[in-house]
Amino acid sequence: MAARSAAPLAPRISAPDLPHILEPVSALSARGDLLGAAVTALTGEVDAAHGRLAESRVDAASVGHLDLTGTTLVDVLIDEIRAVELVARDGTWRNLEITGGRIATIDGSRALWNNVVLRGVHIDYLSLPSAEVADVVFVDCRFGSIDLPEARVSRMAFEGCRADEVDTRGLRARDLDLRGLEALSFTDPRALTGAWLDARQTELHAPAFAQALGIRVLP
Repeated sequence: MAARSAAPLAPRISAPDLPHILEPVSALSARGDLLGAAVTALTGEVDAAHGRLAESRVDAASVGHLDLTGTTLVDVLIDEIRAVELVARDGTWRNLEITGGRIATIDGSRALWNNVVLRGVHIDYLSLPSAEVADVVFVDCRFGSIDLPEARVSRMAFEGCRADEVDTRGLRARDLDLRGLEALSFTDPRALTGAWLDARQTELHAPAFAQALGIRVLP
């Protein structure tokens, strides 16, 4: 029998590979295909669904609705984005980093994320139902809710993050490192199989864990 690991496997992270010279672009369009672009000052309602953006930067976007449904983002750096809703259903993010900003809602239903970093972002509602997520790190992020129902997660970690609620119903996890996430509650503690907590977190959530296991705790 293989020995049980003493620590979770860390996410395998590399920075987006960007060219030294980027072509200035002021807009994104549905089914567009951009390579080596510097997208600046996006505003309003942006439809960039079913397109491709690669080896590019997106800076200082301030949008109401950003539609990235079915869009592939590869080697992309997004800096200081402000958005009411970022829709990325059925999309692919690979070698992507989001740094700073505030996003009310990220809808990543059935998304594929690989080698993704979110750093210093305030997200009210991160929704990743039925998503496949691997090699992902959240650093110094603030969440209202994180929804992971039926998601498949491997090598995901949090560093210096906070969340009010984490919906783990149907979650399938491997090397999910929650030690850097201050969460007030987990919707289904039984689904945390394959996740890692520290001793303090375990003590904090012990009543919920006991209830999920049918253990009665009396004073």
